[in-house]
Amino acid sequence: MNLHSLGKAVRTAIRFLERRPAAGRPRPTAPRPAPGRPSAPRSAAPAGTAAPARTAGGVSGKYPGDFTGAASAKYAPAPNGKPEPGEIVWTWVPYEEDHSQGKDRPVLLIGSRGRYLLGLMLTSRDHDQDDRGGANYVDIGTGMWDRQGRPSEAKLDRILQISPADIRREGAILDKKRFDAVATALREVHGWN
Repeated sequence: MNLHSLGKAVRTAIRFLERRPAAGRPRPTAPRPAPGRPSAPRSAAPAGTAAPARTAGGVSGKYPGDFTGAASAKYAPAPNGKPEPGEIVWTWVPYEEDHSQGKDRPVLLIGSRGRYLLGLMLTSRDHDQDDRGGANYVDIGTGMWDRQGRPSEAKLDRILQISPADIRREGAILDKKRFDAVATALREVHGWN
């Protein structure tokens, strides 16, 4: 058994234990997901509290807009069932031109600011030969986040602010070497620490 498998087993056990109702209390019922959409976010609301309301756009509350400015890229994945920098997760990504629309995409978590996680959208489209934006992408290769095994690139020119409640599922943990390549590019493009 490798560390990745062990970490996955621990996260699964934690999620199972978090969802068990306390003795004597009925199990809360969850709303059914819309057709074609993943089920619930990876962490449920604590017992006795309401789950966050979801907008038509797929995020809880209103999307706060893309992050601007500088922050610190931080590599801190942990097998604890919580989304953390260094992990690739699936979440709703609003379109740049209309934040009320978007789609579920893989996102590399790169840091945090206040109550939001900061992330970079991943794409399987190759931008190396693209005159318009090749410098805004970093190759990160293949991983378990893409079922078809396609190479991915992290998009540097748009930094997403993501509520942890809006994370749908984990895709993988990116190794530190590839994460450091993305962090170096963020320092060059955005002046991050």
